[in-house]
Amino acid sequence: MSNDGSKGQAQEVEQASSRDEEDFMTAEMKKRCRKIYLKVDFRMIPILGAIYAISGIDRTNLSAARVAGMHEDLRFDIGERYSIVLLVFFITYFIFEIPSNVILRKVGAARWLSFIALSWGVVILGAGFVKSWAPMIAIRLLLGLFEAGFFPGCMYLISCWYQRYQVQQRIAWFYSLNVIANGFGSLLAYGLIRMEGLGGLRGWRWIFIIEGLITCVLAIMGYFLIIDFPDKLAGFKRPFLSLEDVEIIKARLNRDRSDAEHDLFSIKKVFQTLCRWQLWIYSLLFMCTAVGIYGYAYFTVVILQGMGYSTGRVFLLSAPPAIVSVPVSLIVSYVADKTRLRAPFIAFMAIMCLVGYVLVTYAKQNGVKYFGIFLGIAGANGALPAILAWQANNIRGQSTRAVASGLQVAFGAVGGVYASLTFMEKEAPTYFTGLWAGIAAMLFMVVACAFMSVFHYVQNKRAARGEILIEGLEGFRYTY
Repeated sequence: MSNDGSKGQAQEVEQASSRDEEDFMTAEMKKRCRKIYLKVDFRMIPILGAIYAISGIDRTNLSAARVAGMHEDLRFDIGERYSIVLLVFFITYFIFEIPSNVILRKVGAARWLSFIALSWGVVILGAGFVKSWAPMIAIRLLLGLFEAGFFPGCMYLISCWYQRYQVQQRIAWFYSLNVIANGFGSLLAYGLIRMEGLGGLRGWRWIFIIEGLITCVLAIMGYFLIIDFPDKLAGFKRPFLSLEDVEIIKARLNRDRSDAEHDLFSIKKVFQTLCRWQLWIYSLLFMCTAVGIYGYAYFTVVILQGMGYSTGRVFLLSAPPAIVSVPVSLIVSYVADKTRLRAPFIAFMAIMCLVGYVLVTYAKQNGVKYFGIFLGIAGANGALPAILAWQANNIRGQSTRAVASGLQVAFGAVGGVYASLTFMEKEAPTYFTGLWAGIAAMLFMVVACAFMSVFHYVQNKRAARGEILIEGLEGFRYTY
C-alpha cells in the first residue's frame, strides 16, 4: 500500500475517534487497531519487563546474599556498613535518570537500553568476586549509574506508544514481570546458595555471578527485540509493523493528546519542565510508594528471619506476598483505565500498604505479621503503575515526557535512600523507625491525592468555561 493510502487510513481513524473516543469507529477499524496494539504489546512489554525484572533482582539481591553469609564474610556486621552499601546505589541512580532519557532519544531505544543492561550485568557479575566490603561501594555506584536510565526510559517509551487510558494496564503488565521475578528471585537465590563450595566459591557469590550472566543474555536479546519510538521509522530494522500500522498509531496519539511527533530538546525546555510544580508532586508520590517497595524488598527476609524461621523457610515465605500483589495490581490497573481515574486507586493502595505496616509493627502473632507483609507489598506495588500513569495522563509533549519521567523515577531513588536510612541495623529485626517512616509516606500519599484531585477539578472547570487552556491544547482535561 502506498504512503498516501496509509496516511488516508490513519486520517480516517483519527477523524472517527476524535468525535467521541471509539464510539463512531467502524467494527473493521476497531478490529484493525486491536490487532496493531496486540503486536506492540507482545513485542515491547515482555522484553522490557524481563530486563527490568532481572534489574530488580540485581538491585535487591544484597538481602539474599546477606542472609547466605555475605554479612559475615565482608564484615557488614560492623556499624552501618550494610545501610551504606544500600544507600550509595541511589546517589548515581538519582543523578543520571534525566540525562539517560535525553541520550535514549538520540541514540535509539534498542541500542541504549540494551547497552546499559549489559553494563550492569557485567557489574553484578563482578560483585561475586569482591574480597571486602569497600569494593562493594564502587559496584553499587556503578550499578546505580547503569540502571538509572532503564526504568524511566521504559516509561518514556511506553507512554509514547499508547493513549492515555491504555497506559496504566501496560505499565502494570511491565511492572508485574518485575514483581513476579523478584518473588521467585528469592527462590532462585536459595537455589544458588545451594551451590555452596562449587568452584571454591561461597553460595552468596554464585547469586551475583549467575544473575549477572542472566542479565547479560537478556541485554543481548534486547538489542534485537526492543522497538523504537513510533515516529522513528528508521529504527525498525526488521519491521513488525507496516507503515500504515505506524501511521494509525500516530493518528490515535494525535487524537488523544497531539504529541505523536517528537519536539526537540533544549535546555530551556528542560528547565521549564522542572519548574512545573505538579511534576514534583507526582514525583513525591512515586518516592513514597518506592519507600514501601524498597523497604519490603530489602528487609522482608530479615523481618521473617526475626520471627524465628530458618533460612530456607525465610526464602520460601518471601515469595508468596510478591506473587499475590500481581493480580491486585493488574485488576486495579484494568479498572483504573476503564473508569479513567487514578487518585482514588492510589489512595486506596496507600491505605492498604499503611495497614500492612501497622500489622508488621504491632501484631504479636507471626501469622498476622506475615499477612501485614502481604498487604504492604500489594499496596506499594499496586500504587506504582497508577502513579506513573497519572503523571503520563496529565502532560503533553515528548520532550516533556522524557524529563518528567526521568524526574519522577529519580525520586524513586530518594525513596530508596529514605528506606535504607530509616531501617537501621541497630533496630533489627523489628525496624520500628523504618516501619513508621513507611506509615508517614503512605499518609502523605493520601493527602497528596486529595489535594491534586481538587486542583485538577478546579482547573478542568476553568478550562470548560474557556478561562484557561490546559497543556496548550483545546479540549484537553486533567485526569483525577
